[in-house]
Amino acid sequence: MPTFKYKALHDDKTAYEATVEAKDRFEVYNIIRKDGGQVVSVAEVRGSGTSFSFDPFKFFKRVKENDVILLTRNLGSMLKAGLALSRALGVIDRQTKKARLKEVVQGINTEIQQGGSLSSGMLKYPKIFSHLVTSMVQAGEESGTLSETLHTIANQLEQSYELKKKVKGAMIYPGVIVSVLIIVGALMMIYIVPTLTLTFRTMNVELPFTTRVVMGISDFLVKHTLAALLILVGSISGFIFGMRTPLGRRVFEMVFLHVPIIGTLMKETNSAHTGRTLSSLLASGVNMLTSIDITRDVIQNSYYKKVLAAAHDSVQKGQPLAQVFMDAEDIYPPLVGELIAVGEETGALPDMLKEVAEYYEREVEQKTKNMSTIIEPFLMLIVGAGVGFFAVSMISPIYSITTSIN
Repeated sequence: MPTFKYKALHDDKTAYEATVEAKDRFEVYNIIRKDGGQVVSVAEVRGSGTSFSFDPFKFFKRVKENDVILLTRNLGSMLKAGLALSRALGVIDRQTKKARLKEVVQGINTEIQQGGSLSSGMLKYPKIFSHLVTSMVQAGEESGTLSETLHTIANQLEQSYELKKKVKGAMIYPGVIVSVLIIVGALMMIYIVPTLTLTFRTMNVELPFTTRVVMGISDFLVKHTLAALLILVGSISGFIFGMRTPLGRRVFEMVFLHVPIIGTLMKETNSAHTGRTLSSLLASGVNMLTSIDITRDVIQNSYYKKVLAAAHDSVQKGQPLAQVFMDAEDIYPPLVGELIAVGEETGALPDMLKEVAEYYEREVEQKTKNMSTIIEPFLMLIVGAGVGFFAVSMISPIYSITTSIN
């Protein structure tokens, strides 16, 4: 069983610490309460021989983004209907069938029953509730509009989730086509080209350069299949590792920002994310500087993070937010800066940011719908070039052999 170290308070408010073995955190809470104590903190002790356990079903127990959307939406609806927060969480606990989500809801409810808040309960699960969610919940608690804020969070998460799903869906078609092309090409090199190679070599005919290249690749794949697989796996692993380094990630992002079609899609997607996140935070009562910092955490692209860091410094110095976006028109479309400027001038910045988000979400939706039609000509060019190269490489020697026979 895992080992936990906890801090608690006696009835006279004197603090004490202890270590205990328990099935989970909730059992530790029960132990402390039975002893008449008040929980301050509980932490699992890592590195001990008894604390390690392998759970092969851990992936299936994780809380998905859709679960968080439903949790915040349902909780907001129940609070609006007049249910107390603890009772609303109890209802969600009873109706959910997912073990991990049930644990999370019970943990938050325990925090609330001990005098904590919803935001402090969520802070104990940073891998499930992002900084964006906890900050908006805290702002909603402070302003007394928690139910409305929870609905806003649900809408924000849902819009972001749908946007990511559309972009990923649009990338599946070209990915499948290119993968099939590579697999078919490799099979031809291994099973078809060797037969032709044998024929060419027995005829003792001078071969074109492209034919020799194809034959060389084929010979390598046939004689060193395992080495070729290792090179492929190593290349993919190296790419993934490089993507996790700051320099590799920036190079990858820079390349994609300048690729036709994909670059435009990336710019519009990040503009929609920026507008939607800033709008939701500001509308919930989070101050401007904190909103910019949270948005910078939400945005994944390092070039956009740099712009938002500059926006934070600019606003801190009392300068307008719009100017930073206008100066970054190479990655943020001009409309973003213009609408933000209008929002600052009219005092309706959250509404203008929402307009930015909705406009670019519509643009991304339209482009992803037409993605297969747009990318199809490029894929046809790639397929045609590959087939043409292979055909010319193999037909040229056959033509030479026919000519020499005549």
